[in-house]
Amino acid sequence: MPPTGPTFAEQLAAARFTAVHLEMRDSYSVEKEAEALAAWRDGFRYDPADRAAWWRPWLTQIQETVARGVEVRRARIVSEPVSEYIRYEHSGTFTNIAAGEDIRWLPRRRASDIALPGNDFWLFDGKLVRFNHFTGEGQSAGPSFSDDPAVATLCAAAFETVWQRAVPHEKYSV
Repeated sequence: MPPTGPTFAEQLAAARFTAVHLEMRDSYSVEKEAEALAAWRDGFRYDPADRAAWWRPWLTQIQETVARGVEVRRARIVSEPVSEYIRYEHSGTFTNIAAGEDIRWLPRRRASDIALPGNDFWLFDGKLVRFNHFTGEGQSAGPSFSDDPAVATLCAAAFETVWQRAVPHEKYSV
């Protein structure tokens, strides 16, 4: 796997048909979320009707991608009862859905018999995998990339199995 590759924005812009994302951690400690997570802990919640307060560049990228006809789906495998971070993430997922993502949640107990890659990933058009690596504490450790057909097939099969078992966001309670 090459250590470097296109930016995420470049990969998303190049997608023609699908962009799927599998998340498997119960907690992330991504620096850019620290302030929002602290505010959430203090009781702040975004008002879905106040789009200007929560719309951000990431959502514009997703909206533009979906407008081009690319299907964007995200599945999250979570332990139950869910972690504080997953409750935070769940409360803000309406923003991703507003941008055009389809999101589902799979309780980890229902994933025990699924062959899963060792890392979260994005799979673009069923061909290019962008693995997201994290430290044990949940900080980003950077991506790696693969266009190996066997790796793409493993990721596609894992994602589709998770997707079929997972609960649509609007039906999943935390």
